Amino acid sequence: MKIYHNPRCSTSRKTLELLKENGLDPEVVLYLTDTPTAKELTAVLKKLGITAEELLRKKEPIYKENYKDKEHSNKAWIEIMVANPKLMERPIFINGDKAVIGRPVERVLEIV
Repeated sequence: MKIYHNPRCSTSRKTLELLKENGLDPEVVLYLTDTPTAKELTAVLKKLGITAEELLRKKEPIYKENYKDKEHSNKAWIEIMVANPKLMERPIFINGDKAVIGRPVERVLEIV
C-alpha cells in the first residue's frame, strides 16, 4: 500500500488519518519532493483507470498560466506533471493493482 501525500493538504492529511484509524500503515510518498517518474506515473494512471489529463489540478495557478486550453498527448501531460508535481491531484491511494483518488476521503476504503 502506498499513498501519494501532500502534508499541507487537509484532504490528504484526513485521508492518511482515516487509513491509520482503520489499522493501515501505507508507505507515504511525499510526491512534491519525491516526484514519481514518468514510468511510475503511467503505472499509477493505469491503476486509477484515468488519463493523465484527468489527474490534473486545473485550479492550480501553474495550470491556468501555462496549460489552460492547450491540448497535449497523454505522454506529454505525464511529463508536465513529472516536471510540475503540484499539478497532480491528491491524495492517491494505491493498494496492489488498484488505486483511487481520495476525494472524498472515504473512497480509499473502497480498495482496502
